Amino acid sequence: MTTSATDPVWTSANGVALADLVPARLRAEWTARGLCPGRDVYTLFHERARDVPDRDAVVDDAGALSYAELDARVRRAAAALAAAGHGAADIIGVLLPNGRDAVVAELAVAAIGAVALPIPHTRGPRDVARLLERSRAAALVTVHGMVDAVDLPARTRVWTPHRRTPGAAPPHGGARSLDDATAEDVRAWRPARPDAEAPARLLVSSGSESEPKMVAYSHNAMAGGRANYVAALRRGADPMRALLLVSLASSYGSLGTSVILARLGGTLVLLPRFDAAAALRAAELHRPTHLFGVPTMLWRMTESGTVADTSSLRAVVSSAGPVHGHVVEACERRFGMTPVNVYGSSDGVNCHTGRVPGRWEPGLAGVPDPDVAEIGIRDPQGRPLPPGEPGEIWARGPMTPLCYVAAPELDARHRAPGGWVRSGDLGRLDPDGTLWVLDRLKRVVIRGGVGLSPADVERELSAHPGVADVHCVPVRDRDLGERMCACVAPRRGAPPPSPADMLDHLRRRGLDKRRLPERFLVLPELPLGPTGKVCATTLARLAADASADAGGGR
Repeated sequence: MTTSATDPVWTSANGVALADLVPARLRAEWTARGLCPGRDVYTLFHERARDVPDRDAVVDDAGALSYAELDARVRRAAAALAAAGHGAADIIGVLLPNGRDAVVAELAVAAIGAVALPIPHTRGPRDVARLLERSRAAALVTVHGMVDAVDLPARTRVWTPHRRTPGAAPPHGGARSLDDATAEDVRAWRPARPDAEAPARLLVSSGSESEPKMVAYSHNAMAGGRANYVAALRRGADPMRALLLVSLASSYGSLGTSVILARLGGTLVLLPRFDAAAALRAAELHRPTHLFGVPTMLWRMTESGTVADTSSLRAVVSSAGPVHGHVVEACERRFGMTPVNVYGSSDGVNCHTGRVPGRWEPGLAGVPDPDVAEIGIRDPQGRPLPPGEPGEIWARGPMTPLCYVAAPELDARHRAPGGWVRSGDLGRLDPDGTLWVLDRLKRVVIRGGVGLSPADVERELSAHPGVADVHCVPVRDRDLGERMCACVAPRRGAPPPSPADMLDHLRRRGLDKRRLPERFLVLPELPLGPTGKVCATTLARLAADASADAGGGR
C-alpha cells in the first residue's frame, strides 16, 4: 500500500493510518530539485552494494561485513519475511542491540516494502509493549531474553535474526528465524519497490520527559533531508567511516542505515553498548572519519584514561542535547577539534554548526540549510517574527515527517498548515540567518506561579570547575507547587561541589536570586535514557525521593 498525490493516507493491514501532512506539491518540488532521491531505501542500498560490493558496510564485534555480504543477508531475511506473508501493509518492530543483525533486519523490512519500527533495546518491557500495541505491529525481530518480560500483543509474530543453535534456549513463543528462507525462496523473491513518499520508518522519541512518541517518516524524508545534513558534515571524507555510538533505533541513530549506508555508501562502526574505553579503542582500531555521539558520551571519552590514536577523525558530531563549554574544551584537547553541534529532533527539525567549524557559543545552532529544513520563528498565533525576536521555532523541508502515529492530538499540537512542524523550542534568528536555541518552551519550572528556566541554571552551572554534567528538574512542593532541583555530576577526580559553593557560583555569574535552584542532587553520573540523552524522568524520581528524605522544602 502506498501514498500518492491523490491518496496521501497509508493504512496498515492492522488499521494504523498514516497521513502525509505536507502538501504533495512541496514533496514533488523537493524531489524535482534533487533534495530527495525519489527511490526507496532498499533500492538505494542495493545500488550501493552493486557499485562498491567489497567496501566495508558494517564493522562490529563479529568483524567486518562487506556491502555484497550484507546485501545477501538482507535478501535472505526479506525472502523469509515475504514467504511468511509479511509485506507492504505491515509495521514490523526491530528490538536488537547495535550490530549487523539490527542493520539486516531494518533493511529487510524496507526491502519488502513494510514500515520499520526500531525500538532502542534499553527500553523497559512496558514501553516495548506499548509501542508494539500502539503501532499494531505485525511482527517483531528480536533475540532471546529481550522480550521475556514483555506482554506481547497477540497480533505480533516474533522473529529472531538466526536459527537456534543446538543447546541454546528456545526462542520466545516459537519464533521464526530470518535465516529460514530456502534457496528457492531467495531466488524467487523480488524487492517491493514502494513509492518514495510511502512510510519507511517510525522514529521513537527519547521519552526523557514524557511517554515516547512515534513519528512516521517516508523513504524520501529518511534518505533525503536527513542525508543532506549528514553529507554536509563529510569534510572531504568520502566514503564516510562513522563510529556511531548512539542506538541505531534512536532518532539520532537513524542516520546510520538509511543515510550512511543506503544513501552515502559509507561504513558503520558499531558497538553493542556504549563504553568510553571501548569507543576509544574502536577509534584507534577501525580508523573512523566521523564520531557520532551525545555530549555525555563525548565527555566520558575525553575523561577516560584509555590511550588511543584518534587521528583518523575529521569530525566529532554531537546531538540530542546542548554541548556545554567544558565538553567543547575537552573535545578540543582530546580530539583536536570543536564538536559539530546538531540541533534536531525526531519531529523533523534540524540545524547544525558544520558550516562554521570551530565556532561555539551557548545556544548557537548554526545557519539553517533549506535543503534539509527551512526554519522560521513564530509568535503564539503562528505569525512570522522579524530577525532578533524570540519565538517558537518552526521547521519545514525535505526531512519533515509524515505525521505522528496513532496520536491525532500530537498532530493538532505540533503540526501547522502548509506542512510546518512546531518544535516546542524557543529560539531566534539573527539578521544574518544564524539560529539560536534559547530553551524548550515546555521546560519551565513553575514556582509560586513564576516560570523559571532550567536552561539558564544549566548553562551557568556547567561552567563551574567542579561540575561535569548538570540537568535541572522540577520537584513537587506543597507550598509553591514546584521547586527547581539541580542534578549534577562532579568532574572526575574533583570533590563534589557543595550546594553553598554552587549557589555562590550562580550568583557570581549574575543569576537572579529568585531564579536559583532550591534543591541540589549530586550523583556519580547522570542517568541516560534509551537514546543516550539524560533521562529527566529518572532524575525527577531521584530528586523527589531525595527531597522527601530531607523532609521537604527549604
